[in-house]
Amino acid sequence: MIDLSTYRPRGDKKNTPFFEESLPLVYERRARSGLDQLVGTMAALVVQVDHGHGLPYLAELALMGPYRFRECWLIETHRVYLLAADPAWPRLIVLEPLSSTFEDEGTRWNAMYPLAAPHPNARYVGEIYSCSSCSAVRAVLEEQNIRFVYPGETPNPFYAQPHLCFTFLSDYTYNRVGYVDVPLDSLAPLDLGDRVLLDDDSERPLLEAAELHRSLGLEGRVLGIDHMATRVLAGEREDALLEYLTMVPYYFWGAYNIQEMNSSTNVTRCPHVSDEKHSPARVFTANNTPSYLNSLVNLPMPTEDFVRNFGRRLHHIAFEVLDGGSATEQNVDVVVRSLQSHGVPFLAEVVGECSDQPNLKQIFSRSSPHSLLITEYVQRCQGYDGFFTRDNVAALTEAAGHEERFAHGHVFD
Repeated sequence: MIDLSTYRPRGDKKNTPFFEESLPLVYERRARSGLDQLVGTMAALVVQVDHGHGLPYLAELALMGPYRFRECWLIETHRVYLLAADPAWPRLIVLEPLSSTFEDEGTRWNAMYPLAAPHPNARYVGEIYSCSSCSAVRAVLEEQNIRFVYPGETPNPFYAQPHLCFTFLSDYTYNRVGYVDVPLDSLAPLDLGDRVLLDDDSERPLLEAAELHRSLGLEGRVLGIDHMATRVLAGEREDALLEYLTMVPYYFWGAYNIQEMNSSTNVTRCPHVSDEKHSPARVFTANNTPSYLNSLVNLPMPTEDFVRNFGRRLHHIAFEVLDGGSATEQNVDVVVRSLQSHGVPFLAEVVGECSDQPNLKQIFSRSSPHSLLITEYVQRCQGYDGFFTRDNVAALTEAAGHEERFAHGHVFD
């Protein structure tokens, strides 16, 4: 457990007096309002893909990680797929619109950004947290000006159920936060609609991808989700952090400048778990210099360019890789080599090293053609207890930046 009254965040990123004064007030209000008792750990992550991309994305997930298809439910507007891995880890829910013409507020926000617009409904939606009562959580947070979706207020009924409720899209992150007061071992308790059984032709690619994952020796090497990282604008970093910490029982672990990439990495973590995979960390990255001032200093700004090209959104999901390996090849190297041999593309090379000192080895895949999300693999060598290293983050950010440019005229972002 972390004592939030005495904990001092790590890092060298200088926060404003507004943030330093507001953070303890957020913690105090959470405790006073009962939110810390009402809301527990992360229960699920929700990703939406475009029509026709549901099953291909499930096959991609089965090849690249531990999540396996469990159920499909049909609601008015979507197919809803439930995936699971270890029972102690959050579930993964994939939403697929029934029509290519489906549109909601997320679609319209995608349309505003040049590299998101071609994929109108592909975006990470947000996390779902377990709670004792959705209505009680809503009552607490609505008094704090957090807006929730009610039935009929959005085209997708998934976001407003008696036992599952979601906030509006955040103005700072374009993500939602959801709460569920029933177990998500199955979607049946949510009473969403009709359960659909996949036919053999539909399920075969999922089974084949899972079998390939096993045959490559990845089962047990690629573990659960370590963290997810959202990119926001420079001036909204502190607002994004404080808003998120208002809604969930996490704490601000710390923030570090990544000078080479003109950005900062800001980490929030769950104080109730000793294993990140049980309730993954939420990371927020932002430019240090806003884009309109950057020409004065001529620094790289891949983080802000990403936001300008894709919108505020989740950038990547990181999976932990089991520590270990040989003198010449660590487990993360095995994962990358094996996936590359079957056509999975990666950005640059593995960064970091595993030697006689605790450290990290990490790598980014290219973004998924289905979700637009990058997959990160991270091996924490010899019990490394930090969250990241500056050098690794700088190298990963630079590699991703090369892939996330938008060409317009003769200008390259």
